[in-house]
Amino acid sequence: MDSPGDAQDRLRRAAEKERAAYADGAEHPLGTYAATMGVYAAGVAALAAAARLTRRPLPEPTPWDVLLCAGATHRLSRLLTKDPVTSPLRAPFTRFRGTTGPAELDEEVRGHGPRKAIGELVTCPFCAGMWTVTGIMAGMVFAPRATRLAAAGMTALAGADLLHFARVWMQQAVGE
Repeated sequence: MDSPGDAQDRLRRAAEKERAAYADGAEHPLGTYAATMGVYAAGVAALAAAARLTRRPLPEPTPWDVLLCAGATHRLSRLLTKDPVTSPLRAPFTRFRGTTGPAELDEEVRGHGPRKAIGELVTCPFCAGMWTVTGIMAGMVFAPRATRLAAAGMTALAGADLLHFARVWMQQAVGE
């Protein structure tokens, strides 16, 4: 019979073999991604436990709440992952390459392992969106009025961004 150490070594070797086969020679930090999922799951579990212990009622989101949160998540995730003002937060994990559009930066992820995985998270609005909406949902449980106010502000900002783009498009259409 194998000792616990032998079983762990076999499991480690099998996981490394699968990681290598999956990555096919590319730098792809699967272990760090798994750890990131674990951190996310633990955070959601802690929020759920705190809500239960404090007997917070879970809201029943209306279609308006969903729309409000979608707009806020969109704007906040882009603010965190692309805005020049938040670039100091991303700097340890990225390299500046230029701009990609109005008020958005093009940054290249740098490093390996955890640094690379965090860099991918903080430069991808789709990836950061999951964490952002989770924070907004937690706010809806623990501080609903303040969260709705902040979400309304972010959604209004997303709407204003759309109006900016529409104005530029119209100016270009008439040749200004």
